Amino acid sequence: MALSVVVLAAAAGATVAWWLHRPFDLAGDTVEVSIELGTPPRDIAQAWVQAGVRTSPPALYEWFRWSGQSRRIRAGSYEIGRNDTPISLLEKMVRGDETSATVRLIEGWTFRQFRAELAKGEALKPTTREMSDAAIMEAIGASGVPAEGRFHPDTYSYSKGSTDLAVLKRAYKAMQQKIDAAWAERDPATPLHSADEALTLASLVEKETGIAADRPRIAGVFVNRLRLGMPLQTDPSVIYGLGEAFDGSLRKRDLVADTPYNTYLHGGLPPTPIAMPGKAALWAAVHPDTTKALYFVSRGDGSSEFSETLSDHNRAVNLYQRSASRPAARASDGGDGR
Repeated sequence: MALSVVVLAAAAGATVAWWLHRPFDLAGDTVEVSIELGTPPRDIAQAWVQAGVRTSPPALYEWFRWSGQSRRIRAGSYEIGRNDTPISLLEKMVRGDETSATVRLIEGWTFRQFRAELAKGEALKPTTREMSDAAIMEAIGASGVPAEGRFHPDTYSYSKGSTDLAVLKRAYKAMQQKIDAAWAERDPATPLHSADEALTLASLVEKETGIAADRPRIAGVFVNRLRLGMPLQTDPSVIYGLGEAFDGSLRKRDLVADTPYNTYLHGGLPPTPIAMPGKAALWAAVHPDTTKALYFVSRGDGSSEFSETLSDHNRAVNLYQRSASRPAARASDGGDGR
């Protein structure tokens, strides 16, 4: 009798060991499961079976419990393949070896473009879809702060099943760090009064720059104009103010449209940033080139021609944009100062 018990126990142990080391039978090549914080081990086992792991939920749960590591399973998104076993599955969840995806947020994008890209994020929960920009800022702890310009453009990795709000929180925090660092090392002679103004100027530089080397000089032109009280006359700001009314072609009537962002009609910086500037544009805004230039015009190859006088500027406009149909030397040319 005793021998029979021993034999049965040994057989059972061998069966368990075989099961623990045997690759899962899966419904597909891979199976993914997202585990929320606080999910009970029994529900985790059930979730794997429902997702496509062909095994017994009670058996999987008993393995988690018997291992003594069920309380160490981390929340996150996990993926297993046909070579994975009950042992490797538990190891992944205990290590927090999550599957991830990425979303790329581009320098010069507006917050509206940011939101549209996040909405397309792979396995990214769209928790902000019905929220206003103001509601999003409140949710990330920045109530009353305009959303535009406040998120750092970068490539963000996230665990599948994460929320878009979680990515936005990271991007907001990253931009705050970049702003604070740039402002702390600003040129002491800057006419800017705050880090917020530096962010706004950086957004103009970002939108006006065709090549990286021109950023500090374009910032220098804008700084010169601010010091002299000249209007900035920057087309990207005018376009931003037009919003969805802008059809892709800037016309003379647009330059007299009275929006808060029309830098032909209103002096100084626009009321908020007009896009998300990158680190280089932020640095240029607080470390502009020392230049006498007050104007610039696109050469058509991404670079700009800079001029100190209106007459030189008009010659540059004629040379580089002779065939363009434009009402005057406009903001993307540094403006005409009138």
